[in-house]
Amino acid sequence: MVDLQICQDPDADAVLSASPFALVAGMLLDQQYPMEHAFRGPHKVQQRLGSFTPDAVASADPEQFAALCAETPAVHRFPGSMAARLQDLARLVNEEYDGEAERIWTEAKDAKDLDKRIRALPGFGAQKAKIFQALLAKQLGVRLDGWEKVTGDYSLEGHRSVADVVDDVTLQKVRDHKKQMKAAAKAKA
Repeated sequence: MVDLQICQDPDADAVLSASPFALVAGMLLDQQYPMEHAFRGPHKVQQRLGSFTPDAVASADPEQFAALCAETPAVHRFPGSMAARLQDLARLVNEEYDGEAERIWTEAKDAKDLDKRIRALPGFGAQKAKIFQALLAKQLGVRLDGWEKVTGDYSLEGHRSVADVVDDVTLQKVRDHKKQMKAAAKAKA
């Protein structure tokens, strides 16, 4: 893995950089919550649970895991539902990929197959799948045949999503872009 700087927190970014499962989990948590805080979730869980592997997350008692995710600072603004989704994700990674989340992309035949694999993950719809593919391509160098066709706008230059965050400056540019997009959508409504 490469040295990611999504969270702007060296310890949390180290977890993302070392663990493909943490990277997928961070992407799962990236909804209705500030991006950098969502991607800090795996580090928070690791500190509280003692591990952030698919086995550890999947085998945790659901009530205890939900409570752990709700501890201040919470893993997400909706800690209970996200705790359940994290456990669903961990079970899927264990069952489908033998606990090796990187197999989601390393064994994909092409971008279309990768898109299908990502969309099969709990909490991943079409837009999140595109963003995650862009993250894999831009940050990890994973580009499969047909990538631009599948990722659409996320393959373009600019600062549109977490895929474009490499430091605090680009994080701010992504925030600014998102703010502009929300303002434009609000103006249309």
